[in-house]
Amino acid sequence: MNIRKRIRRVLKYKDLYVLLVQRDIKLKYRRSFLGYIWSVLNPLMTMLIMTIVFSYFFKRDIEYFPAYLMAGNVLFAFMRESTTLSMSSVINNAMLLKKVSVPKYIFTLATVTSSFVNLLFALGAFLLVLLIVQVPLSLYMFLIIIPIVELFIFCIGLGLFLSQITVFFRDVKNIWSVVTLAWMYMTPIFYPIESLDPRLARIIMHFNPMYIYITIFRDLAVYSRMSDINILLQGASYSFIMLVIGSWFFRKNQGKFILYI
Repeated sequence: MNIRKRIRRVLKYKDLYVLLVQRDIKLKYRRSFLGYIWSVLNPLMTMLIMTIVFSYFFKRDIEYFPAYLMAGNVLFAFMRESTTLSMSSVINNAMLLKKVSVPKYIFTLATVTSSFVNLLFALGAFLLVLLIVQVPLSLYMFLIIIPIVELFIFCIGLGLFLSQITVFFRDVKNIWSVVTLAWMYMTPIFYPIESLDPRLARIIMHFNPMYIYITIFRDLAVYSRMSDINILLQGASYSFIMLVIGSWFFRKNQGKFILYI
């Protein structure tokens, strides 16, 4: 199936896609007193606690540290939430899949998109922090769409891969929580990359996609500068490669889902 046919098929089920996104967002905040406000409060409170810990207890001398910290935290939180929820996206819709003929990937796509909506709320909180910390704003701010879209595509690919493998191996959920924890510490969210051993820093700079997306985002939003063209291309490459890998595995194994869900 070529790209044009796939796009037409997605558009055919656009109403279902929108309903699934709305359902996921509503379920997350069901019976919550503050509701959607938590999408703003959560990153703010996390940023406040981590700023206190790493500014005063561990003495991190980083310019605009609260903004630096929150920039990394909101992007990593989106990746972690979207991929973690994606693992159950097929399994949780087993009854619907058994009754209705719909593209199976639409459930994973809707899950990542609902997490993306939460990211947009968090970006509102991030903008508030920029104003409080008095980070100089510039036209580069409008280009943050570049790393955000790259990360969104990367998470769709990773989500598709994880959702199909979880159908067959439920233990992946437990393993992934450990993987994301290690991944977080291997990503310069609350420390500068320069503080690491040069050999380890080089590995992270070239083989950690989250470092790439967060660095581009920080350059544009916090430091008002355009990232090097190489890192921009790296980000695009990781997004494309992950989408191809995730789509290929999902398409290869989706015919067996009905036997395991």
